[in-house]
Formats: sequence, structure tokens, C-alpha cells
Amino acid sequence: VQLQASGGGLVQAGDSLRLSCAATGHTFNNYAMGWFRQAPGKEREFVAAISWSGGNIDYVDSVKGRFTISRDNPKNTVFLQMNSLKIEDTAVYYCAAAYFRSAYGLGRNGASYNYWGQGTLVTVSS
Repeated sequence: VQLQASGGGLVQAGDSLRLSCAATGHTFNNYAMGWFRQAPGKEREFVAAISWSGGNIDYVDSVKGRFTISRDNPKNTVFLQMNSLKIEDTAVYYCAAAYFRSAYGLGRNGASYNYWGQGTLVTVSS
């Protein structure tokens, strides 16, 4: 599976961005998709994940109510809609894919993810 993330950019606090991650090279089914981010000088952190059925979703507390993860399985694409962006959301955002037999499987641990995209930079200014 190859993952290509896009949609990052420079925005002001309070603005919105929509990240996309397109998967190629393998069926999108059976893969939970996650978004992680890494801010300068910080460790990578989990942001959101969605099971391959779309029936199970998880967010880190700091983005709940502001970010929405979704997926379009026929188009092999996962999205991260980010609203009310804050300066502390500034980071490189990575999409990742994790194989699960369960339609509702997903995880927060990056080690569970088999494939990673190249990252897209989101910069939020004041």
C-alpha cells in the first residue's frame, strides 16, 4: 500500500483545512486508517483513526469536536477535516494504514500501522 497525503498549508487560527490521503497498490478494505502528527521538537502523536468499515472512530482529546475523520472506500481515500485550527495544531500530518481482520478494528499506537504516507505540513499562525 502506498499512501499519498495532501492538503496541508498555511492558515490562520480559527481557519479550516481538509487533508486527504489516497491509497494505491492494494485494496483499501481491511485497513483501518489513522492520522498522526509530529510538531517540531516533539514526538509523533495520534490524532484520529477510522476502522475500515467506518463504523468505529477515535480521536485524541485535543481535537475532539474540531476534527472529523472520514473515508471513501471506493475511492481509496481517507480525509481529515480540521476546523477551528489552533496554533498548537501546527505539525507535519501523516496518514497511516493498519491491517485489521475486524471491520471495527483500529488503534492509537503507531506501531500497529503497516504503511505510512510522506506527511503534509500544516502551519497555523496567529
